[in-house]
Amino acid sequence: MNRIRAINRRRPLAGRSILVTRPRAQSRSLCDRLRALGARVVVIPTIEIVPPPPGGAFDRAVRRVTQYDWVILTSANGARACVSRAAALGLDLRSPRHLRWAAVGPATAAVLRRARIHVAMIPSRFLTEAIARELPDVKGRRILLARTDVASPALVDALRARGAKVDVVAAYRTVIGPRGAGPRVKRVFSSGGVDVVIFTSPSTVRGLLRLLGAGRAALKQVTTVCIGPVTAAAVKDAGLRPGAVAREYTIDGLIEALLEVSERGKNRSAR
Repeated sequence: MNRIRAINRRRPLAGRSILVTRPRAQSRSLCDRLRALGARVVVIPTIEIVPPPPGGAFDRAVRRVTQYDWVILTSANGARACVSRAAALGLDLRSPRHLRWAAVGPATAAVLRRARIHVAMIPSRFLTEAIARELPDVKGRRILLARTDVASPALVDALRARGAKVDVVAAYRTVIGPRGAGPRVKRVFSSGGVDVVIFTSPSTVRGLLRLLGAGRAALKQVTTVCIGPVTAAAVKDAGLRPGAVAREYTIDGLIEALLEVSERGKNRSAR
């Protein structure tokens, strides 16, 4: 985004302490950009991504991928899981010409494209509900949905209602609120060491709530910034008010929302 590039020359987030809750391996680019904008960044993953055991249901699904008309991936984690397991099993996911791939958004699509897999469909809004509405040529088609073990059944139900034959497999397991992160999270909040929390999925919200336990009231004292409406809904379900929600459900959109809420806060302080 042009606005982000322009203000990169300044440090509009100087003095802000921002908690990033996504897994460390996936947060490096986000953290680098926040630091370049002047923020102090605290990384405490509130979820952990765990691969499924080799030889299980996911491996079997990857081996028979040629039986499907569509593969739907609703996260970059799912895309990485498919690509890495296919490589480990010696399979070429590019070979079946009839097989089409759908990605929930640009980050997921980028993982597939790096593996030279053509992405046939990205929804107009980067949401699973948009996939359910917009996926073409569904009736009677066999669809493989590879995703986390804690995903909502809404996408499956919607596709089946349109006449699709859907198989669901856990491409990875999401551990909500890994125990080792609890003491550090509580120290950060008890010391007032963070004033903004970034959430990139509903599971990161649930993970932080679990880690805080009885201390979750501390979240009312900080600004929460959400990558999209589904994540914001998880914040509202916890009885909290999202400070900002990205209009574009990407890291660029997240940073744009963060800059806007930060600017509003400065303007209020100046009055």
